[in-house]
Amino acid sequence: MIDKFANSGSEMFNKVTGQKGEELACNYLVKLGYNVVARNVNIAGGELDIIAIDGSYIVFVEVKTRATNKFGSAIEAVTTAKAKQIIKCARAYIARKSLYGRDIRFDVIGVTGTDIEHVENAFWAN
Repeated sequence: MIDKFANSGSEMFNKVTGQKGEELACNYLVKLGYNVVARNVNIAGGELDIIAIDGSYIVFVEVKTRATNKFGSAIEAVTTAKAKQIIKCARAYIARKSLYGRDIRFDVIGVTGTDIEHVENAFWAN
């Protein structure tokens, strides 16, 4: 018999860790003066972690959280494939909200423990 709950402990740990990382990232952005307008938006078969306004920019922020850097930095976990998925989701969000013609930016925030690394303009939509 296959135990479909065998990995539920580690999955729950990862989910809780991710949620804590996103909360830290949101607080960090607010302290920088960003206006967080949405979190965890499910759209176009993916998810946008944080959507914020920074000056004239709509900023789509991907948050990666790691307990340690043992397997590389959290920032390094955003692959080209992940960036393409975020861009696809952002385009769908822009279309849904009729935000055409606005300046947009893609940032990545890596959270390791309580340390935060923020990369503005981490990738671009072509």
